[in-house]
Amino acid sequence: MTEKQPSPPIRLRAPLLGLILAVAICLLTPYNNIYLRATPLGGGHFPLAPFFIFLLLAIFVSISRRLFRSSTPLFTGPELLVTWIEMVIGSGIAYTGFARTFLVNLTAPIHFATEGNRWQDILHPLIPPALIPTDHQAIELLYNGITGGRRMGWLEITTAIPWAAWIPSLALWGVFILLTYFVMLFLINIISKQWIHNERMNFPLLKVPEMIGKSIDDGSTGSFFLNRFLLTGLAIPIFLHLMNGLNLYFPSVPAIPTLVLAGPYFDKTGIFTGFHKLKLYFYPAFIGFAFLTSRQISFSFWFFFLAGALLYGVLDLLGYAIPVSELGITFGPTLARPEEMQMIGAYGIFFLFLVWLARLHLFDVCKQSFFLSKPPEERTEWFDVRISFWGAAIGFILIIYWYIRLGMAPTTAVLVVGAFFMIMLVATRIICQGGLAYFTLTAAPTDGLIALFGAKMFAGVSGLLAGISQKVLFVDLGESLMPSLLHGRHLHQNQKPALLLFTGLALTIVASMTASILAMMTLCYRYGMRELQLDWATRTTTTVYENIFRLVSTETTTGSWIFIFAIVGALVMLALVVCYHRLYWWPIHPIGYLTAYSSAMRILWVSFFIGWACNALCMRYGGITLFKKLQYFFIGLIIGDFLMGGGWALVGLFTDISYQVLPD
Repeated sequence: MTEKQPSPPIRLRAPLLGLILAVAICLLTPYNNIYLRATPLGGGHFPLAPFFIFLLLAIFVSISRRLFRSSTPLFTGPELLVTWIEMVIGSGIAYTGFARTFLVNLTAPIHFATEGNRWQDILHPLIPPALIPTDHQAIELLYNGITGGRRMGWLEITTAIPWAAWIPSLALWGVFILLTYFVMLFLINIISKQWIHNERMNFPLLKVPEMIGKSIDDGSTGSFFLNRFLLTGLAIPIFLHLMNGLNLYFPSVPAIPTLVLAGPYFDKTGIFTGFHKLKLYFYPAFIGFAFLTSRQISFSFWFFFLAGALLYGVLDLLGYAIPVSELGITFGPTLARPEEMQMIGAYGIFFLFLVWLARLHLFDVCKQSFFLSKPPEERTEWFDVRISFWGAAIGFILIIYWYIRLGMAPTTAVLVVGAFFMIMLVATRIICQGGLAYFTLTAAPTDGLIALFGAKMFAGVSGLLAGISQKVLFVDLGESLMPSLLHGRHLHQNQKPALLLFTGLALTIVASMTASILAMMTLCYRYGMRELQLDWATRTTTTVYENIFRLVSTETTTGSWIFIFAIVGALVMLALVVCYHRLYWWPIHPIGYLTAYSSAMRILWVSFFIGWACNALCMRYGGITLFKKLQYFFIGLIIGDFLMGGGWALVGLFTDISYQVLPD
């Protein structure tokens, strides 16, 4: 047998191009998404703009290589993947992952304070110095715009921004955010060997980019894109979105419905009460992702979604009408019923399950970090895990100190930081292993702490700091950073030089954060936040402060049902992980239970059902041979959706309205 040749080293041009494109996406995203209200450039963990650009680069590289017959390609497949993942990271930071609500979060307690809500009397005395800007004029200009700003150039607006009022707060929050991001990097460097090598975790969202990258290196790009199954799959979303897009601009063109309201077919009472708001969304790309995902996982997603909705009806028939007031004060972005608090216990048990699976690896990391054993000669991480161990430990301590220095109780600070990163690790596993391009939390990390330890631990400034910082990074996980870092670690496997790849990611994070803040502030000061499409950011942020006000001003208690459902969730998850780990024939994956009440599954469950059914039928009647052929059809669905999304996004730059292909 011939030994596998090592991959050529990644050249500087790849991370450099990724950095430039990521910054460009960050600068353009607020203007495109908020002012033009065009098709969002980002969205989810497989964002539109990075993949659209990646496709164009792949086609350009393949054509130029064939035309000039060069033995050294402009970019290799792995280099294009390095560029793509840096764009994905920048895209997430540019919008929902960070910038979309950041400025609203910092200014809401000042701007929205009224005599009626009493924020000025209760919240303002709790705000530590420099945590938020207190210059009322600077804040009002942010919401109303600089006088004559629409006639000013972007550079003029940038220089006219009252930076002196913002720099203290931006510096203070910059320390917290960068510490958090680098702790995420260190944690991924530690855990990646366990998840990628030891557990052989599947990454459905990376399947299509990796296949395109491989076709570039093999010189088979033409045969890949001209595959008859792929072209058939490609034709479906192209026709679908061409008709629907034209219908938006020319109503006489017939539209093809992609949303069916199934709720009216179910009674509001009885066994099917949980289905009276049921909607059926059809997204070809998500059907493709579901087909590429493990059948056990794709089955679990739609199964637990339907089972969770059925639970409402079962409880109703049994006479358990549990009032919503039992929830007390919660920060979960989609938390609506006490029954959904099962996720608190489920997340905790699944996190312990992940730690138990990785116990030998983590023990080995600890031994290396305390110099009780030598590191292996061949490293699979970006850099020595000892650096990651101590870097993560110091990062944790500094974040805890950041909270304590601003007034949070030490015990609360430790629990809050632990809960934040525990939820992030579990969510990262769900997204990356489940192939969830779109994901939302049900309950927030602080909801679990309130349910377990009561609301008294969040009295005073502790509740204020926890609520604000949670909203900044740890509750809106639609475009969170950590899953993209794990995807990047997987793509960097066996690629050298590892230090260059890590440096590229680190610089992309810092540059993207800076560019995103600059772009958002320039846009808001030019047009005024009142005139921009920031209803979701404003609504969700003011809700957070209303909950903080209740938390710090009243003695609230959580209903006993919350604790009961948290225990039920823990017991159900314990049974699931035991069966999953011990019974080889067990058909259900535990992560499906974790998404049962996520708003993402309300949109995606039909896609996962169709993808699972197609995968199951394919493997049953055609086996692996048919799967290898048919997968190109579903890859065509994915590529077609994103090609049309990118095409209509370009059209939206020059029109007053824009057709959206993918969910926002």
